[in-house]
Amino acid sequence: MGMPRMTLQTQLVLRALLEDPARQRYGLELCELAGLPSGTIYPILARLEQVGWVDSSWEDPVVHEQAGRPRRRFYRITQDGAVQARDALARAYKSRKQPLPGWAAARPAVDGGTS
Repeated sequence: MGMPRMTLQTQLVLRALLEDPARQRYGLELCELAGLPSGTIYPILARLEQVGWVDSSWEDPVVHEQAGRPRRRFYRITQDGAVQARDALARAYKSRKQPLPGWAAARPAVDGGTS
């Protein structure tokens, strides 16, 4: 198992997955949580899956057919991935020579409330 590059975007995706590690989230939901476009999210998720930090599974066809929408692929951080991600995020935070910019440090609440 390798270590993905800890870019700011990768860190945002990991933080989104770690908000509720037991919950499966689909790609566009992660886009919203991380504040990143799908063209950025999906390659990161593929790399995280390749190193074993994330598992994915396809939604049951009956569910998406009844909802009248495309089939979703769900992602969940693995138990080992959560441990590795927390460690990598802590190291990335400590290695910063400057404080995080406001837009990176403060993420708005998903429910529209304040953090």
